[in-house]
Amino acid sequence: MLSSRPPPVPRLRIACLAQTTRCHPRCGPATVGRCGVRHVTTALFSGPSAASGTRAARLAPLQHLQLRGKKTTVVKLDELPQGLIVPPETPAPVEQDDEPQYPTVVQQARRNMQKFDNCVLLTRVGGFYELYFEHADEYGPLLNLKVSQKKTNAGPVSMAGFPFFQLDRFLKILVQDLNRHVAIAEEFPNDASAKIRSGGLMHDRRVARIVTPGTLIDENFMDPYANNYVMAVHLPEKAELSDHVRRQAGQQAINTPDPADDAPTRIGLAWLDLSTGYFFTQPATLASLGSVLSRVSPREVVLDKALESAEDQGIASILQEESYLVTYSPQGEFQSLDDWQPMLEGKIPAKEAKKFTEEEVDAGSLLLHYVGDRLQGLSMKLQPPVRHVNMEVMNIDKNTMRSLEIKETVRDGTFKGSLLYAIRRTATKSGARLLNQWLSFPSTSLKAINARLDLVERFIQDEELRDAIIVLLRRSHDSQRLVQKFALNRGDADDLLQLASTIKSTEDIVALLEASIASQPEEAKSAPPEEDATPEEEEEEDEDPLATLLSRVSLKSPLKLAHSIRSAIDEENLVQQHQLEDSRAGELLSLAQEIVSSEATEEDGTILPKSRLPSSSSPSQKPNRRKIPSIRDHYSEEAELFIMQPRASRLLSSLHKQLASLKSQKEELCLSLRRELNLPSLTLKWTPQLGHICHVKGRDSLSSPVSDTPSIRTLSTSRSTRSFHHPAWSSLGDSLSQTRLAIRAEESRVFASLRQSVILNLVKLRRNAAVLDELDVLTSFASLAREKNLVRPILNTSTATIIVGGRHPTVESALQEQGRTFTKNDLFLSSPSSPSQHGRIWLITGPNMAGKSTFLRQSALITILSQIGSFIPADHAQLGLVDAIFSRLGSSDNLYASQSTFMVEMLETSTILRQATPRSFVIMDEIGRGTTPQDGTAVAFASLHHLVKVNRCRALFATHFHDIAGLIKEQNLTVQDGGQDGAVEMYCTDVEEDENGGFAYVHKLQKGVNRTSHALKVARLAGLPDKAIQAAREVLERNGL
Repeated sequence: MLSSRPPPVPRLRIACLAQTTRCHPRCGPATVGRCGVRHVTTALFSGPSAASGTRAARLAPLQHLQLRGKKTTVVKLDELPQGLIVPPETPAPVEQDDEPQYPTVVQQARRNMQKFDNCVLLTRVGGFYELYFEHADEYGPLLNLKVSQKKTNAGPVSMAGFPFFQLDRFLKILVQDLNRHVAIAEEFPNDASAKIRSGGLMHDRRVARIVTPGTLIDENFMDPYANNYVMAVHLPEKAELSDHVRRQAGQQAINTPDPADDAPTRIGLAWLDLSTGYFFTQPATLASLGSVLSRVSPREVVLDKALESAEDQGIASILQEESYLVTYSPQGEFQSLDDWQPMLEGKIPAKEAKKFTEEEVDAGSLLLHYVGDRLQGLSMKLQPPVRHVNMEVMNIDKNTMRSLEIKETVRDGTFKGSLLYAIRRTATKSGARLLNQWLSFPSTSLKAINARLDLVERFIQDEELRDAIIVLLRRSHDSQRLVQKFALNRGDADDLLQLASTIKSTEDIVALLEASIASQPEEAKSAPPEEDATPEEEEEEDEDPLATLLSRVSLKSPLKLAHSIRSAIDEENLVQQHQLEDSRAGELLSLAQEIVSSEATEEDGTILPKSRLPSSSSPSQKPNRRKIPSIRDHYSEEAELFIMQPRASRLLSSLHKQLASLKSQKEELCLSLRRELNLPSLTLKWTPQLGHICHVKGRDSLSSPVSDTPSIRTLSTSRSTRSFHHPAWSSLGDSLSQTRLAIRAEESRVFASLRQSVILNLVKLRRNAAVLDELDVLTSFASLAREKNLVRPILNTSTATIIVGGRHPTVESALQEQGRTFTKNDLFLSSPSSPSQHGRIWLITGPNMAGKSTFLRQSALITILSQIGSFIPADHAQLGLVDAIFSRLGSSDNLYASQSTFMVEMLETSTILRQATPRSFVIMDEIGRGTTPQDGTAVAFASLHHLVKVNRCRALFATHFHDIAGLIKEQNLTVQDGGQDGAVEMYCTDVEEDENGGFAYVHKLQKGVNRTSHALKVARLAGLPDKAIQAAREVLERNGL
């Protein structure tokens, strides 16, 4: 007996339906699963009744789900969850992209604008850089660009653009003039998969770099004579809390300060010049920040992002006062000095690393994170950080920098008229930057100053050597910035040649210096040592200063590098390539010219260089239509431009031989085809559209042999020309193309190898460049000394200042231009106990316009010049080293900070009295003039008294409060009174009058007190009305004056 067949197991059929988004209406209670799930719908048989029914009945519920050609999967019912049918869940909302679908290029720009929302975006599109949307609307008019509307499916889009070769011009406006951050999106070729994803777009446009005022590298508009610093300031949290507590208590700046607030707020500073690789750090206080900023002059200041939303911490007012550009940035991932290492060219010595304060490390980490973010992943190699606290430099606060007009004039803020303008004679741009740095930070190292002075004296004596060095320096290039470009992976073939030229100049200079050292007699090489010199100092003094300088130069590896560069790069082809690039720019400019001439207004044409525009005076004049050689012509087979010489590598030599052989075969093939096909005009060409073709013209285009040959395929014909493919030329042409590609690939490899060689010689090249810069500054000092009749100062460690026949370096030049002479003056400051019996402080009185302020300034400037290693404008000078120079000159208010003229004066005076040391030099003029005569006299005397009793420093104190002289005598503070407090001597200027009422100023200082200011004489010179002068005279007569 046969056993009964077991009942069939209910099974589930799952059909995958295309684009099904909800359950079919005919699905009833037999349906399980989740309705609304995209692409999947499920159906289920419901129990035995369905199994026992007919086949048609069983399949009926599924007939509407069966789709032809769709794969079905059978699943056992036991494998499905059983129980109550769960109500369908609410489908998850599908995220809809509400952003309009712009064309791909515009969409890329939009996304970059959203990602870099604090930047102006410039997008490269072919031969142009373009702005879109609100950037075009806002900055197009500022850049004098025409803003147009681009029609898209999503609506009109504002756009403006300019030719790629004018990038630096518009970057200057945006970055330097408008202080904007600019994100530059470049074109990057898409690979095959990226082309599919982008809908066939050839390029992706990504931001390659963000340009800010403080992170310039090699832009043409960057000031070549000054460093371009970006500085980070780290403010500790405790300083923020302290300021917050004071504000909550309602304590204002004018209230009596809490003694606890006298503790300085310690901060960390770090600054670098991305164009040269210089990197510095310094611990400082919030009170000294303004002075450091005035000397460093950063183009951009970076603060922690956390401070952006915080209330004022005191730092904001300091930065706003001088209108510094402030950027907020996250602290980043850097936490220690070890994290800095990948960005430095060398390791920080362990001994030096221990000296960095926590604030310095935080500031440096903030700075490196910010700069790295601006470079968008571009590698960089900075010089190891130098701590300014370790450097022996003179302190010059911001008020002194301004009042002494060291870098710019007070009145107009111009370079002409400043001390730097008066003394700069450098031959190179990097030398000018070093001079700028020396003026900002004069040395306090007696050894370093005397070494500079020795070299200046040597160059003065050997005029032939000096002139030869200057000629060679002018042949060199800005190697500091050249080397840094390669460290940032940006250098090109021109930069390599300039570097090789600089190395050659260095070699020639070294040869000159070695010959000069060898020509010196033995007795000149070893001068007798000083009596109190130590053995080590005697050994140093015996060494020729030129030899010391030469010992820092390393030429062996750089000379090999220069030889490799010269051997590899084809300079002639490189020049032709530049001509090609110029012609391409000329094509675009000519096209723009024609459009401007025919369609635009004269105002629209201002975006083009004026020299290229058609003359507006002759509107009928047609633009120059001379045909400019095209890019294709220059890159054709007959005009190949390879920037590397064949001898640059073995492979390159082999490839060039192969190319020459293929070219010979091409010529032979051309002659063979002419004979075979009887086509004398046949030429072998290549075009981007048709590839390698045979081209005939004239009668030959009408001949029939071409069409009669099966292997020849005609491509195009015209009345006078015909083009066709020939298998022999197609094969040979492919070989030529492959060889050229191989040559260019090998050229890229050789160029990358040369770049790597530069990086390997980075330290040596930078050291050599530093020596060239010092030679430039020192030879310029020698030239200046010859030109201006300057003398060598004698520096020592005393606290005396002796200047005989001193002159003001800038005023003297201005008077000489007018045909006038400068009146010399002497200065003798020393300790009362010294044999010279001169005082530490001079009290100077005299009439207005008689030269008191000029004398004060010239004494301070002579001190600065001597400590940068320059000769000085005087007949003789012996100067004790000065650690700081302070000045209180002129009058000004600060309305932004609610500070009156007198308040500003008192703040500056307070700084001097609190910070001056016995080795400082102070000049103060007309203290107390912003208040009543009685109060002014009291304040002025108190300041002078503090300088004598507390600070005990060298000082020049000019005043119109003549009663101070009597108070000085009452307090026994004059030199004649003797003792340690007898430190003040009194000098004055005067006026000489004749019988007719004329007068002349006597600028020569003499001992005594002048109690007449002769204010009415100055008023008369200024052109005050006679009635006003008469009224003033009557007042004086009534008061018995």
